[in-house]
Amino acid sequence: MEVPVFLFTGFLDSGKSTFINDTLQDEEFATGEKTLLILCEDGEVGYDEERLAGDNTFIVRVENEEEFTSAFLKKCNADYRPGRVIVEFNGMWKIKQLMEVELPRKWVMAQILCTIDATTFNMYINNMKSLVMDQVTFADLIIINRCTDETDQTMFRRNIKAVNRMAQIVYETVDGHVLTPQEEQLPFDITKPEIEICDDDFGIWYLDAMDHPEKYEGKKVKFKAIVYKNRGIPKDCFVAGRFAMTCCADDIAFIGLLSCYEFSEQLKVKDWVNVTASVKGEYHPLYQGEGAVLYVEEVTKAQKPKEDLVYFS
Repeated sequence: MEVPVFLFTGFLDSGKSTFINDTLQDEEFATGEKTLLILCEDGEVGYDEERLAGDNTFIVRVENEEEFTSAFLKKCNADYRPGRVIVEFNGMWKIKQLMEVELPRKWVMAQILCTIDATTFNMYINNMKSLVMDQVTFADLIIINRCTDETDQTMFRRNIKAVNRMAQIVYETVDGHVLTPQEEQLPFDITKPEIEICDDDFGIWYLDAMDHPEKYEGKKVKFKAIVYKNRGIPKDCFVAGRFAMTCCADDIAFIGLLSCYEFSEQLKVKDWVNVTASVKGEYHPLYQGEGAVLYVEEVTKAQKPKEDLVYFS
């Protein structure tokens, strides 16, 4: 039988311990199954170890990042034989390195959850952006807590979706009330049948089109992009996209949309082009899910824009 592992990430005082305590007390979760709770830091909120032991939950602590190894996890498995595992990860440790640690046999990473304090996010993003992005890149669910009705959800969404398009984002108030997601204010008119995307807005449009392809169904779009092709892309297609700064100057990635075009073989990789296309929301293996697929009507040569990098603000 598989042993599910639930990884909780986030900076100190972001609400990890509170979230884990609430989870352990949830009747749907607290079914008596032996649970191993691995703590990699001591937060502001503690754990009632005596009560947890009565609920068949046992705590193991890790003091240093170097101790979090495959051998350590195998020993935990041998000592406790858990039915499930919860890891409260240290916010200053690299998630990417953790993902390279070999889990014990039958342990399976079931879900990665990240908590973010809305009141301190800007401070962290301005001073430790690479650590913030490391946490959200691998998360399946991101809980942004301590929000108010004035919280700029668009700012959070754009920063997160730039590096993790598949993440689910939930906004919570101090008392745990879930806020209704705000409708994003786009810098172009979505009501028009033909939408021209200026160079500065490509990143914003890309995120919105991939998250909500139904909004663009049947519409015509015009934009400037770089041609990209590789062996995994069908011969009658190319990817129309841009290079984007997703984290910092050293973390630049190519983002783009699958574009079906009968003359795609005539296009050269890295050429700048003007693209006119209609949009359909479709499943495609390239996206590993549903996204905006472009059906290209016209491609013409274009000049490289003055600012060729894409930003998400």
